[in-house]
Amino acid sequence: MSLKEGDSIPSFVATDDSWTTRSISASELDGPKVIYFYPKDDTPGCTKEACSFRDHFEDFTDLGVEVIGISADSVESHKNFKAKHRLPFTLLSDENNAVRKQFGVKTNLFGLIPGRVTYVIDKNGVIINLFSSQLNIDKHIDEALASLKK
Repeated sequence: MSLKEGDSIPSFVATDDSWTTRSISASELDGPKVIYFYPKDDTPGCTKEACSFRDHFEDFTDLGVEVIGISADSVESHKNFKAKHRLPFTLLSDENNAVRKQFGVKTNLFGLIPGRVTYVIDKNGVIINLFSSQLNIDKHIDEALASLKK
């Protein structure tokens, strides 16, 4: 089942790019979040998306929002991807796709490519906006910022 606007996010645990286990739940958020799921580190589209979040990072932090990227890549891959592109936000490793399944993020292109979905979550853990598009990468950032500024 896919999550939709108005739903609370599920509780989940994942390891970040510095080998720290992060536990995130709707009832224990320390502020609003943008959680974006992407297919793979260092691919052209995913690099463009991550760099766009990087380039707009101050826009998010000015609004008190934490940005988190999630893919099935390993912690080591995330660490390298983050360093290579100077990404100032957290990347979580979801190697077994458990978090992706909890959010209901589907695969695209006959199940071959993991979906690209961005969730904007308020301080209470409720999804206030979501945007899903494999190819319209720039719109993920635009949609997230627009919903946060409402």
